[in-house]
Amino acid sequence: MRLVVVSIGRLKQGPEQELAERYRERFEDIGRKLGFRGLAIQEIPESRARDTATRISEEAAAIAAAIPEKAVLVALDEHGKSIDSATFARQLGQWRDEGIASTIFAIGGADGLSPDLQRKAKLRIAFGSATWPHQMVRVMLLEQIYRAATILAGHPYHRA
Repeated sequence: MRLVVVSIGRLKQGPEQELAERYRERFEDIGRKLGFRGLAIQEIPESRARDTATRISEEAAAIAAAIPEKAVLVALDEHGKSIDSATFARQLGQWRDEGIASTIFAIGGADGLSPDLQRKAKLRIAFGSATWPHQMVRVMLLEQIYRAATILAGHPYHRA
C-alpha cells in the first residue's frame, strides 16, 4: 500500500520541514519491510480566492484530483476522532492486508476541508481538540505514520 499526504500549502525550509523529512525517511526504512510501497508528500498551493467558500471549493477540487480511484481517504479534521497510536496502526495494517492500493491523508487549508471531502473520508482524525498550524499537523501525522509502522513491526519505538 502506498501512503500519500496531500496538503494545502507548503512547508518552508526550517525545522518543521527537517522534522517532517526525518519521519518520512524513517518510515521508508521500516515501511518497505511491512509491505508499504512508500510515503509521498504532495503539496497543493493555497487558493487565492477572496471568499471562504470559493477557497474551500478550489482546494477541495485540487485535493480530489490527487486521490486515485479506489484509494482510502483519511481526512485530518479538528472535528474528527481522536484515536490512539495502536488503533491507528491497526487500521493502516488492516487496509494494507485488504489490498488497498493507496491511502491518502488530506490536510486542508486554513479554512478546512470541504464537507464533500469529509463525507468521502473513510476516517476523520484529529490531534486533540486544539487547533494546530498546518505545518505542525503534517509533522504530527508523519510521526504517527512512522509510529504505526514501528508498532506493526514490533519495534521498541512505541512504548505504551
